[in-house]
Order: sequence, then C-alpha cells, then structure tokens
Amino acid sequence: QVQLVESGGGLVQAGGSLRLSCAASGRAFSTYAIGWFRQAPGKEREFAASISWTGGNMNYADSVKDRFTISRDNAKNTVYLQMNSLKPEDTAVYYCAAVFGSSRSWAPVLEHAYDYWGQGTQVTVSS
Repeated sequence: QVQLVESGGGLVQAGGSLRLSCAASGRAFSTYAIGWFRQAPGKEREFAASISWTGGNMNYADSVKDRFTISRDNAKNTVYLQMNSLKPEDTAVYYCAAVFGSSRSWAPVLEHAYDYWGQGTQVTVSS
C-alpha cells in the first residue's frame, strides 16, 4: 500500500511558478512509477507528467512540455512537479498517482495504469 499526499498548490498570476510535491508513505516507494494528472472544472482528468521509478524516464503532455518538470527524491519519498510559465488554462486540481514500476523505464501516461491516488491540490492561475 502507498498513501499519497499532494501539496504546494495555490493562486498564482499568469507567468508565475509553483512547485507541487507528492509525499508518499508506505513500503518501497522508490520502486513505484509516479504520475501527475489534472482536472479542470467541467473537464475530464488528463495526464500531465510521469516519471519512472528510477527517475530515468519522464513523459509529458504536449500542453505542459518545456514548462513543467517532474523529478523525484527517493530518499525523501517525494515526487515534485515544477511548473513554470503558468497559464490560466493550467488551472485545475492536480493529482499524483503511483503504480509499482514493472520495468526501469516505465512511466505510464494512462489513468487506468495507476493503482494509488492522492486527494489532489488546487492550482489557480489568474490572468
């Protein structure tokens, strides 16, 4: 079992930055791939970024590529999402999710691949 808690959300002006954290408790966090997803009001949840358990492979949605960076610190059981050049369309509840990493490079982009989810953190970007 893995428990996930997101933090770092808030209100920021367009062009600003935020860093989200996903803190995990439970066994063997370092062997889990982690994904960040987001859900805007009235829209379905969508993929933002993911990282393999080794940290050696990352995937990004086209909408966040070159602006967001995912990273992990396995010693701290934490995954980060650094978000720069934020836009109003980035406004959403951001969720992190975890799945046991079946291979060193696996970093899933599909929701149904993940087994554990956090409660989410709100990010609001004002124009």
